[in-house]
Amino acid sequence: MYYAVIFTSERTAIEEGYAEMAVLMEELAKKQEGFLGVESARSEIGITVSYWKDLESIKKWKQNLEHLVAQEKGRSDWYKSYTTRICLVEREYSFKK
Repeated sequence: MYYAVIFTSERTAIEEGYAEMAVLMEELAKKQEGFLGVESARSEIGITVSYWKDLESIKKWKQNLEHLVAQEKGRSDWYKSYTTRICLVEREYSFKK
């Protein structure tokens, strides 16, 4: 079992710095203890799902200083709205051809 953090967002028209910050946040998250992976899709709405070994790892990521800066910039400039959901993944399965 592991945890998924699902971040869905609706963007504003402001683009300045957004793509660079998204890349930086993914690079930083990958270095965070307990990080397991990430998947993203951005079109009409943005959806990013990151995977973590436990709740403590998620809490530490939320409090990462550079992540806190990105969160504030997101609220002030980049997002009209967002929702974060933290879920326990009890099982997974996949198909690959």
